[in-house]
Amino acid sequence: MFNSLVSGWFRQLLVKPKKYYPQSSSSPHVPVRAPSPSVDGASSLAPTSTPNPPPPFLSSMIRWSQTYDLCVCHSPVDIEEAIHLASYLENPACGLRCFLRQRDASVGGAITTELCQAVQSSHCWAFLITPNFLLDDWCQYMMHQALSEGPMSNRIIPLVLNLSYSQYPKELRFYYYKDLSKNPERGYTQVYKTVLKYLEDMVEKYADKVDCNMDSTSNRLEGASCFPRTKLSSNYQHSEPQFSLQETERTEAADS
Repeated sequence: MFNSLVSGWFRQLLVKPKKYYPQSSSSPHVPVRAPSPSVDGASSLAPTSTPNPPPPFLSSMIRWSQTYDLCVCHSPVDIEEAIHLASYLENPACGLRCFLRQRDASVGGAITTELCQAVQSSHCWAFLITPNFLLDDWCQYMMHQALSEGPMSNRIIPLVLNLSYSQYPKELRFYYYKDLSKNPERGYTQVYKTVLKYLEDMVEKYADKVDCNMDSTSNRLEGASCFPRTKLSSNYQHSEPQFSLQETERTEAADS
């Protein structure tokens, strides 16, 4: 009896344990789960096409003179929609730099200073105008700061979501707004193109200004060096010595 127990115990030690292979996702007994969305929830809205090379003006020092390409002004209640927009624009296919208050503002800093600096250090400003936006005092503060920085300019991009035209801010009545209620991705694409157009125009204006300054400086230098030669040449070719009548008489008397 004892020997049979011992032999059975040794047999169990010598037998190799079976390897466990997890069931494949194709098994009917294991439900297949769809891939979970990203943390920001905007992976489905990111551009899916092969990204084109970035435009050359995006590497200009004029663009990098500001910290952000776009300041997204939104109510804290609408943070999810603001993250969708920022994630779309910050995707490598777009490559823009966005400011979000709850993400990029310095912790412990004065809110007025933080928001004012965000507006001043951004090329463009997008207002996510919702009923919550109209009730948020800080949203109104940032909107008026942007209007004072660039009144009647294409740097301001109003975005409307779940808002009737009668609720649209009177300060922005002269600006064309983009409606995100029906097709958010189309609205995000329009925002991207608007920011790119502004950056491109800004870089071209700066390049034209630099060229103009260089031309004017070159012309001044050439004028300063050529003016005496032109004057001397003119005197030599067209001027004749002029003598008064008394000098002519004295010269004739000396010769006689």
